[in-house]
Amino acid sequence: MAPQNPSRPHGVSTTEFTVLIAFLMSIVAISIDAFLPALGIVSKDLQLANPNKAQYLISALFLGMAIGQLICGPLSDATGRKKILYAGISLFMLGSVICFFADNLNVMLIGRFIQGLGVSGPYVSAISIVRDQYSGRQMAKVMSLVMLIFIMVPAIAPTLGQTILLFASWRYIFAFYVVYAVLIAGWIFFRLEETLPKEKRIAFSVTGFVDGFKEVIYNRITISYTICMGLFFGSFIGYLNSSQQIFQVQFNTGKLFTLYFGMLALVFGISSLANSRFVEKLGMHYICNRSVQYIIGSSAVFLLLHFAVDIQLWMFLIYAAILFFCFGLIFGNLNAIAMEPMGHVAGIASAVIGSVSSILSMVLGTLIGQLYNNTLIPVTTGFLLLGILSLLVMRMAERKKI
Repeated sequence: MAPQNPSRPHGVSTTEFTVLIAFLMSIVAISIDAFLPALGIVSKDLQLANPNKAQYLISALFLGMAIGQLICGPLSDATGRKKILYAGISLFMLGSVICFFADNLNVMLIGRFIQGLGVSGPYVSAISIVRDQYSGRQMAKVMSLVMLIFIMVPAIAPTLGQTILLFASWRYIFAFYVVYAVLIAGWIFFRLEETLPKEKRIAFSVTGFVDGFKEVIYNRITISYTICMGLFFGSFIGYLNSSQQIFQVQFNTGKLFTLYFGMLALVFGISSLANSRFVEKLGMHYICNRSVQYIIGSSAVFLLLHFAVDIQLWMFLIYAAILFFCFGLIFGNLNAIAMEPMGHVAGIASAVIGSVSSILSMVLGTLIGQLYNNTLIPVTTGFLLLGILSLLVMRMAERKKI
């Protein structure tokens, strides 16, 4: 299917368009993953009694992102995509500056929350820009390619964070965020034209937002797959929150943490590439259902292993590789399925879908992370139970489509 709207600037290829969208979305990933190697150091530097409290610095960003999406989505429909991009990037830089100068956990949490508000702008706008241009399986294919490039960032970001730590304080990770945001803003300014023409914009109003919100909530497919996104990403956030402790404390990998984390991220990328090639043949629903079944099965087996043997690093890496491969097949498809009926209210829909799934995932992921007890049982149980719930929600949604 050809792009619905020929508004991309002349001279910008589909490849550059896809890469730019991926880097817009990557602001979320890099704001999390580059900071992961520093969590243990920050915990000591801020003198936190419980190391698990450092995980709140991840959850605070997701909280800001969840709230920010409800604001940025409707505004992007009303004012256009680029204005929201610039506003979000500016907030992200402000939050980064606050974190750079923070001297206690509370101030850092405020900075991370503001960062989350900021990244919601690029995240919502990026998805809406893709929806402005594509629909159906073609949208799923483009989103899978976006996710392929997007996931290269978390594969590299922890190494970037670790490299900064070799030469400077953890605070300079936030200085790096500012530089990264400036580069993205420049790319947008020179290479991206507005994809939402004025005649297609929806004037912002409380009534319009409420109507759009109801349309999303009352659509069985959209709300069901939004919940699935929240459940899946909740289990994934539980892993992210615990990852530094799992690798560096439980398995004592030290600086090799970034290598193992990056390897798993590359598995995610390979899976996303495979999905971009197979989704048009097999369909989004089929791929999602099969992937969920593999997540449930592998999690059940790995959980049982905890009661039979001492879990070694190589065992966890095999299990995690299976999970990451399945997640690479799932994420792009879930979002495409949820957005498919919402082309006429893409901004509000993207905001509601992103906000609802983010709030749900933040709550679940924080709970799983705080249950971390120097074993993989909480994380594995999270993948198992939330996977089962997701499968049930998908089956209910597919019984009757409206």
